[in-house]
Amino acid sequence: MAAKERIPLVEKRGKTTSVVWKYYGFAESDVNQVDIVCKLCYGVVAAPQGNTTNLFNHLRTAHKVTYDETMKEHREKPSTTPASSSQTSIHATLYNATKYPTSSQRHKEITNAVTFFLAKDQCSVNTVNNPGFKKLINTLDKRYNLPSRHYFSRVAIPALYDECHDGVTKEVATAQYFSTTTDLWSSRTMEPYLSLTVHFIDMDFNMKTKCLQTSFFPEDHTGQNMAAGLKQALATWDLEESKLVCITTDNAANVILAAELNGWMRLQCFGHRLHLAIERAMKDHRIERAVGVCKKVVSTFSFSWKKKRELKKAQIDLKLPDHSLKTECPTRWGSRQAMVSRVLEQQKAIAHVLSQDKGTRHLIPSWQDIDVLEAINKTLGPLVEFTDALSGEKYVSVSLIKPTLHLFNNSILAEQDDDTDLSKCIKRRILEYLNEKYGDSPTQELLDMATVLDPRFKLRYASEVSQETIKARLTMEMKSIMEAAVMGTPVGNTEVADDGASNQTKRKRGLSSFFKAPHSPAAPGAEHTLQLDQAIACELQGYLQAGTLDTEEDPLGWWKLSQNLFPRLSILAKKYLCIPATSASSERVFSTGGNVVNCLRASLKPDHVNRLVFLAKNL
Repeated sequence: MAAKERIPLVEKRGKTTSVVWKYYGFAESDVNQVDIVCKLCYGVVAAPQGNTTNLFNHLRTAHKVTYDETMKEHREKPSTTPASSSQTSIHATLYNATKYPTSSQRHKEITNAVTFFLAKDQCSVNTVNNPGFKKLINTLDKRYNLPSRHYFSRVAIPALYDECHDGVTKEVATAQYFSTTTDLWSSRTMEPYLSLTVHFIDMDFNMKTKCLQTSFFPEDHTGQNMAAGLKQALATWDLEESKLVCITTDNAANVILAAELNGWMRLQCFGHRLHLAIERAMKDHRIERAVGVCKKVVSTFSFSWKKKRELKKAQIDLKLPDHSLKTECPTRWGSRQAMVSRVLEQQKAIAHVLSQDKGTRHLIPSWQDIDVLEAINKTLGPLVEFTDALSGEKYVSVSLIKPTLHLFNNSILAEQDDDTDLSKCIKRRILEYLNEKYGDSPTQELLDMATVLDPRFKLRYASEVSQETIKARLTMEMKSIMEAAVMGTPVGNTEVADDGASNQTKRKRGLSSFFKAPHSPAAPGAEHTLQLDQAIACELQGYLQAGTLDTEEDPLGWWKLSQNLFPRLSILAKKYLCIPATSASSERVFSTGGNVVNCLRASLKPDHVNRLVFLAKNL
């Protein structure tokens, strides 16, 4: 080991992983860095190929204190050598290189999850060929080999449909009573489809909604053809018409005729009726002019990016909300009210922007137009929430129709002293139309039964004249349920059938049953000793005299807890409270159908459309 004069040293080129190198360097003139020089004593240390053993030995013999510190630091520092940090074991390498067998549980789980994703989120099967989706799957699990799109379209999705179809079949078979909604729809390729949704309350008093079909319907859309199509749909699902309580539809003439031909009770969609009532009330030259100006203003800002930019600046200067203008959709009355409300909100900003351009100054709404728009917004604004509330399908809605109409007549649409003549006219027209359309006897009887069986309302919205009639009908239906239980007839088949049909459907009685004394079915308490009429009267009286439920509470939850106290009335609650107040369920089916038959999948066959919509709605 030779000594050198003390000259500046440079660090070792390249990556160094050992802590010992901070005590060694190379002379600047040593271009190839051959001679390793100690920074402490400037002695040259021989270390072929950068072997650090000799470097440690030099410190141990010549610089003991430094050596001890270096060894302590060396022991505390985690190893960063390539062998320990990046190199995987042979077992791990072979494990990552081996793909899951298609018969393995893990492969099946991932494949099922991908199938569920494609069906539920209405994605094209071509998604599995997209590079981004492949990278996602490979990142999540490198051992999984993604099947082809043909496998998903021909094997996986049909298998999932069969499984889901069987589950829905078993579920609807347990319904004691059910109601339906239906509507017609044309896809973007103008292929007609007929939808059918079923609504029922299960044994645990949960509201259930199932989409049964979105079937191709190429026949003429006559009432006769629709009646036959709906009958066939129920038969396909083994649903008995005697259990069908009501069908909720819009006001199309062919749908009305179809329900009439089948002898089904029909409830008019409250959303459509309210829409038509408002359209009728809007037929006024003052309203038409003001709404026309409103549409032109919205259109001006919708098709000009410069106007949108100026509107943003005006909103900041005038300290108005940063909101965009809304466009009216002719088939949704709520969109008109939303458009009017937004124009009134941004009135100052709109006037500021339009006044800057000579070509658009004439579009500034006049004070007369503003008065009309304010009257429209004040009258229609409160009605939006009612439509949304009655369009739900996961909770009871039919029993809210009578309370809503009562609220319209006595509060929301009642004429006030400070109302303008136009506001009074709008309110009067809406009420006249709704009261007329919901005033027929069959509809009133249906709504009375649904309302009285809702523990939140009971007889609150029934007139004194009709209360006795409602009680009599409840008594009659409770008696039918009791007699059906005694005779062994399943609940829901209480209607009297023709002689020929009754011989096939009635349960055959044994000889001993003729000697059996008539009595009520087993029930708690003293009901064993009561006669039929007394038991029914006692149950009905107890229900009506019990306190009403808070309007914010769930009526089905109350019936679940009280079904043992009111066994027959709880069955009637399942019968009438399952009816939807609107046909929004069918509208939602068509929205799903529009997502399925999009511009990238416009050539889907009708069977595939039905299958994909069914999965998207029922999974």
